[in-house]
Amino acid sequence: MSGGLDVLSLKEQDVIKFLACSTHLGSNNVNHQMEPYVYKRKPDGVYIINLRKTWEKLMLAARAIVAIENPADIAVISSRPYGQRAVLKFAAATHAVPIAGRFTPGTFTNQIQAAFREPRLLIVCDPRTDHQPLTEASYVNIPTIAFCNTDSPLRYVDIAIPCNNKGIHSIGLMWWMLAREVLRLHGSISREVPWDVMVDMYFFRDPEEAEKEEKEALEQATKEPEYVAPDYMAPDAKEWGPESPAVPAVPINPTAAAVMPAAVFAAPRSVPETVDWSTAPEPPSQSMQASCLTL
Repeated sequence: MSGGLDVLSLKEQDVIKFLACSTHLGSNNVNHQMEPYVYKRKPDGVYIINLRKTWEKLMLAARAIVAIENPADIAVISSRPYGQRAVLKFAAATHAVPIAGRFTPGTFTNQIQAAFREPRLLIVCDPRTDHQPLTEASYVNIPTIAFCNTDSPLRYVDIAIPCNNKGIHSIGLMWWMLAREVLRLHGSISREVPWDVMVDMYFFRDPEEAEKEEKEALEQATKEPEYVAPDYMAPDAKEWGPESPAVPAVPINPTAAAVMPAAVFAAPRSVPETVDWSTAPEPPSQSMQASCLTL
């Protein structure tokens, strides 16, 4: 439903995304109502979906969603775990009402229960697993949009978007592209600038793997950094400078070596001088001491 406009035509980047997420790969069976959307069949029995028709139906679904004035009147449903994350992200982007998980029977028909709703448009992820909301929507005349594989039943489906609704990446990509096109038609984002929301946000994540990644990130954040000694590298020989010249060896004469210690190296000892005590003056006599006292 691009109307032949270049602005709404399929771009090369979108085709690359389709092929990378295996959106074009169907199942081994085909429903008779899905045959117009099949391009060919591979030798191994897998049907290939025509991506141009996928894009046309995606544009038609986006125009139908934009026609609803109040986004709260749009219900998006996915009972399969692979599509629940994408449904919640789509609802957050377009302000629709998500129903992720088990669908309570009577939500659209039983007015007594507290979860009763009257949406104006219904979008489901898989017509086979989400058959209950499709059946109830047919009772109250609610138009429906569904992502359909080659073997999906099209009963009670008004707009079927042919794609691979069994792959994790394919489901996330289709919801991401639908949300992006709705925002573009609303004028919230420009077609000239890429959407800042990554398609990875719409992919299913295993809770155990996500918890494991968070635990590893927390351990690395709290872990003290280990000291790593720098690698020692011996400097080059050029950095040591020029080598000192070698000193030539002096030959030793064995005969001179035997004589020299006694003749040369033996120093004479200093002999103290002797004092002649006989030359010292005699002490005074007793008579002289007595005469000195009388004086």
